[in-house]
Amino acid sequence: MANQRKEITDDLFVHEPLEEGKAEELSESPTSFWREALGRLFKNKGAVMGLITIIVISVLAIAGPIMNSYHYDDQDILRSNLPPLIPGLEWMGLDGTNVDGVNIYEQQGVTDAPAWAGTDEFGRDLWTRVWKGTQISLLIALVAAFLDLMIGVIYGAASGFYGGKVDDIMQRIVEILIGIPNLILIILFILILEPGITSIILALVITGWVNMSRIVRGQILQLKGQEFVLASRALGSSNKQLLWKHLIPNVVGPIIVTLMFTIPTAIFFEAFLSFIGLGLQPPLASLGTLIEDGYQEMRYFAYKLIFPAIVISAIMISFNVLGDGLRDALDPKMRK
Repeated sequence: MANQRKEITDDLFVHEPLEEGKAEELSESPTSFWREALGRLFKNKGAVMGLITIIVISVLAIAGPIMNSYHYDDQDILRSNLPPLIPGLEWMGLDGTNVDGVNIYEQQGVTDAPAWAGTDEFGRDLWTRVWKGTQISLLIALVAAFLDLMIGVIYGAASGFYGGKVDDIMQRIVEILIGIPNLILIILFILILEPGITSIILALVITGWVNMSRIVRGQILQLKGQEFVLASRALGSSNKQLLWKHLIPNVVGPIIVTLMFTIPTAIFFEAFLSFIGLGLQPPLASLGTLIEDGYQEMRYFAYKLIFPAIVISAIMISFNVLGDGLRDALDPKMRK
């Protein structure tokens, strides 16, 4: 009969031939997004070098000030303006002689421990001061970046998630802050408060969170209409659960990248404020104050400028290179 149904048996089905190598590929356990991103990051030689440099500088910032017997604010006029002297590295020019080839240690009768990075006009050991200054600069930058992270993520997520009039009002506030020159606002804030670590951190946070909030808001606006958010809402998830369990975890990549670029920006502003005299005050040291002191005497005592300049340059370059590497590693379009 024409209407009779044909019985379906196993022999009617033929296995599609599998391409060579596909079996092994399918048998492998799936790799998580973060593991793939970490693998891409470690393949980036520049990012790895930047990460290693940051780790080395951070370790020296902690251990450097205690590697000799001098405190960062100890003064000894007999050791004033000593050139760098490192036993075994005299061939690199670190032999304790000045530009005229005179051994200052013998001239001033200094027989105790040599100054590895030289001393300033007050006889303070620059090795200790450079790493103490690095420690303070990193502390200011990390605390300011953390506060920028917290404020920016909360503000941007709320603005993008609720939208409507809430978003309009919150974005008008952001536009006002963006319209005010950042540097002028920070300088005015420093002038109102007494210069110090706390006032510098607060000054950096005033507008530092704006960029983070705008990035988070943009990502939330893209994600909140996705199917997984609608499904979670249909299952009864509250707004708080949607934000912290579904939306913000999907924005972690851009947040980390932005944070990596926020830290060197904070270090730059701290150094700039200290350089123009609105930052830390003596005897406290930061990379900005040390560069300012070295700039005043760079013609005769270049080492006072060279060492802190090398450290701050290495920090800035390393964070920027690492940030570029993280941006590439966390970009799904880079996935092969």
